[in-house]
Amino acid sequence: MEDSEEDELLNLSLSVNRERKKKGKIITRETNNNHNHHHHNNNNFSMICTNRNSYEGYEGKIFRLLQMREQMLRKTTLNLEDSNGLPLIHLLLTTATSVDENNFDSSLENLTDLYQTVSLTGDSVQRVVAYFTDGLTAKLLTKKSPFYEMLMEEPTTDEEFLAFTDLYRVSPYYQFAHFTANQAILETFEKEEERNNRSIHVIDFDVSYGFQWPSLIQSLSEKATSANRISLRITGFGKNLKELQETESRLINFSKSFVNIVFEFQGLLRGSRIINLRKKKNETVAVNLVSYLNKLTCLLKISDTLGFVHSLNPSIVVIVEQEGSKNPSRTFLSRFTDTLHYFAAMFDSLDDCLPLESIERLRIEKKFFGKEIKTMLNNYDVVDDGGVDCAKYEKMETWKVRMENHGFVGMKMSSKCLIQAKLLLKMRTHYCPLQFEEEGGGGFRVSERDDGKAISLGWQNRFLLTVSAWQSL
Repeated sequence: MEDSEEDELLNLSLSVNRERKKKGKIITRETNNNHNHHHHNNNNFSMICTNRNSYEGYEGKIFRLLQMREQMLRKTTLNLEDSNGLPLIHLLLTTATSVDENNFDSSLENLTDLYQTVSLTGDSVQRVVAYFTDGLTAKLLTKKSPFYEMLMEEPTTDEEFLAFTDLYRVSPYYQFAHFTANQAILETFEKEEERNNRSIHVIDFDVSYGFQWPSLIQSLSEKATSANRISLRITGFGKNLKELQETESRLINFSKSFVNIVFEFQGLLRGSRIINLRKKKNETVAVNLVSYLNKLTCLLKISDTLGFVHSLNPSIVVIVEQEGSKNPSRTFLSRFTDTLHYFAAMFDSLDDCLPLESIERLRIEKKFFGKEIKTMLNNYDVVDDGGVDCAKYEKMETWKVRMENHGFVGMKMSSKCLIQAKLLLKMRTHYCPLQFEEEGGGGFRVSERDDGKAISLGWQNRFLLTVSAWQSL
């Protein structure tokens, strides 16, 4: 193996040998939450497998593999003795290769070994590998298999909301994205204040819960008076009507505390066209694309979206995207490795936010990160006749070229954006020393990039999330 690849694998070991880890400690966790979670899974498994003798050959081998998985799920102790995550990462990558090559017997053997080693309550490497193991197991099955449905079971809307809320509260991840984006939007509004009739219209392509906007409402209210009010209109796209209604209720109730803000919310289902865009003359139009473009199923849809955004002639377009690898992820294995690097860093960063025995941590990992890992492993290998691949986590430079090709030019992020991002991390960091600019080392870090036209949040030596602002040429 090349040295650089070895270094990357070592980086994936992450918190296993971290000094702050509770060495040699075993924590027993027998909570109602955990018990109910395993009981629910056991019921699913039992219902599918009531007649074990009917599963022969292929299905029989899968059944025995899933018995190993059930034993893994029943582990209720946190064994935090010193371990080396590198062999586990090597085994996972070997398994991914076997699955990709349709080597069924080798895949089963390796997956069995993985389920015997990993734990949802182990160190960060064991936990992240557990979800990747589930994703690889699902790839061996047809989507009609009841086993597939069990492995890929979706969290309920309430479970996903609760996990997202936990992550938002304890980690700087989404707050960094939202506060930095809002600062750039606020500054654009201020520049146009003489001609925008103190009106701003934000078009949010993924409003999901609306957590981004209370801070903007509050910031605008500080610039307004009862005699000189500011109008804020948000057009938000959501995945379903219930989410949009809850988001609208949440934001309207919050805005009522700020009498000098005239607030209006319009919720639209994804795929709807925007109507009544410019109701107010010369209003500032801001387009918000936070973790949206990478969810589109192909490059053509990204191109269509950016073309539509350009046609709106917005004053500012804010993009927030997760950072991918240096190399284009066109094969399953390259995408697998890239996804593994990303989520290994995310799981490890939770060490800085929550104790290992935290119920909130388990919920975030299972209902939020785990769902995304399994979805990415099983939904991104479809390529159309023209070879157009699904965009997922890509480098900032890739998005830069894409934006410029669609008639946008990057805007320099202000010093206020950078200062605010650093302040947020200072408030949110618990155990690891902060790193700024291009310093390496432990903990969260914030970096200015692309000559000040982008700001990134990183963990250790890995960029996680990048915010950039754009305007139409």
